[in-house]
Amino acid sequence: TKLVTEEDPWDLPELKDTGVPWSALDTKGKVLRVLVSVVKLAVLLGLLYMFICSLDILSSAFQLVGGKAAGDIFQDNVVLSNPLAGLVIGVLVTLLVQSSSTSSSIVVSMVSSGLLTVQLAVPIIMGTNIGTSVTNTLVAMTQAGDRSVFRRAFAGATVHDFFNWLSVLVLLPLEVATGYLYEVTKLIIDSFQIQSGEAPDLLNVITDVLTDSIIKLDKSVLSEIATGDPAARNKSLIKKWCKTYTNTSTVNVTVPGPENCTSPSMCWTDGNYTFTLKNISQTYNIKKCDHLFVDVNLSDLAVGLILLALSLLVLCSCLLLIVKLLNSMLKGQVAMIIKKILNTDFPFPFGWVTGYIAILVGAGMTFIVQSSSVFTSAITPLVGIGVISIQRAYPLSLGSNIGTTTTAILAAMASPGDTLANALQIALVHFLFNISGIILWYPIPFTRFPIRLAKALGNITASYRWFAAVYIIFCFFLLPLLVFSLSLAGWQVLVGVACPLVALLIIIVVINVLQKRKPECLPAALRSWDFLPLWAHSLEPWDKVVGVITAKCCCCCKCCKGDEDKGRDTEKGHREAYDNPAMCADRESVLSVKMTKL
Repeated sequence: TKLVTEEDPWDLPELKDTGVPWSALDTKGKVLRVLVSVVKLAVLLGLLYMFICSLDILSSAFQLVGGKAAGDIFQDNVVLSNPLAGLVIGVLVTLLVQSSSTSSSIVVSMVSSGLLTVQLAVPIIMGTNIGTSVTNTLVAMTQAGDRSVFRRAFAGATVHDFFNWLSVLVLLPLEVATGYLYEVTKLIIDSFQIQSGEAPDLLNVITDVLTDSIIKLDKSVLSEIATGDPAARNKSLIKKWCKTYTNTSTVNVTVPGPENCTSPSMCWTDGNYTFTLKNISQTYNIKKCDHLFVDVNLSDLAVGLILLALSLLVLCSCLLLIVKLLNSMLKGQVAMIIKKILNTDFPFPFGWVTGYIAILVGAGMTFIVQSSSVFTSAITPLVGIGVISIQRAYPLSLGSNIGTTTTAILAAMASPGDTLANALQIALVHFLFNISGIILWYPIPFTRFPIRLAKALGNITASYRWFAAVYIIFCFFLLPLLVFSLSLAGWQVLVGVACPLVALLIIIVVINVLQKRKPECLPAALRSWDFLPLWAHSLEPWDKVVGVITAKCCCCCKCCKGDEDKGRDTEKGHREAYDNPAMCADRESVLSVKMTKL
């Protein structure tokens, strides 16, 4: 008799120890193993440092490539008055500069200068929350070589995406209808006597040593463009002078008439000439910066593209090496201990506290590294190799959302006194938005929809790995661009197009739920989607199309060698991301089936 059991693809894999047990080693072997472990740990920390620095350089590269365009986007107040357009602008600008901190600082500068009200800035801040979650989703793509690893990694990354999107779907309409975030944060600001302070430098103290020697940007140029300064368009984002001196002096100047004088008491007329006293500021350059591109005669776009290519190369290389190193280190008892610490709940009746502790850990770690992208990108490969479960990655990601807002609050505290209230209110809006999202999607297990949605997407991408690229392009580029384009045509056009599409989507979701839970409530024809063409309810036909296209495009690559390579892939059972591109995946079953004899 045979029993067929289906393995749960979300179970954490056992990381087997193939080495010699510690008790079987002699003194020399034990010393050698300790030394090797210390060296591996040092290399791991070095790779992690390079990984974080490459993310910083990647952000600078995106700002050089698209930063001025991001500044231009903020100048159309007619578009910004549409909440949906504001949301999309927040997403697009954060994608362009690859930093929610930078896009948020642009918003703060516009509010401080009076070009944008706090109410109009709220949807933009929500958009920056969505835009910053694309980084770890891209990092998950580097683990596409193994289906099981890719399933967990992509789900672990997109659980952050789904939390942000679902929070916006609920809180943006609520904010438009009630002004909840604006009113609560205004009440907080008005209730406290807040004084300006200093923003902290934590991990930046270590990473800036390397990143500032490669490139240093003058981020004030982006704020000047956004606030409408025409002279800023001709300025370079690459910082040339790191030490300057500004001298302000009062000089006697000629003006066209008395109405142009500084004041009546400082106005003199001599025949046809009118004189007045004016304060003239002159900036003297004292010391040049010492980064690599300070004297390079290249445009911002050229430097940005160079840094983009190099930073992506370093980022992917570091990530692959980190995963390999972790696989070699996390074996046997070490792996069991680490997985037990990270994934085990507190004893009854305090098991519910574990998730909230994970949220605090995520917030604390993000506060230390001062970037939610860095933290979530670092835990994504750990989810992939099975060290952290998706159930534990979810609260860690929620904590990272809180951690990045606390950094923004402290940074806002460094604002001048006259702009402190507005800057701090925007930062508090970001903080309260994430707290509200956690209240919606975490305390009650039934409401943790992001985990279920991420698992469903993980299963799809494990079977059809090209769908991961479709998801990223559609959710982070095509959809925001479509909404933004419709917003330019007017809110009437946006509502006219969006309402039927949203209604159709809701109907499809309701029918899908009823098909699984209560099929008897549906007409016989709607109990399945078989009445539709296969391409309308299955990815299999599209997978064949993608396979044909990639076969033609990659006829000279390893992925197009035919049956020989497919057989080798089956025997090997595991291929690295750089040997097995996601676009050239064979269509094996999503779930493995284990056959055992009784």
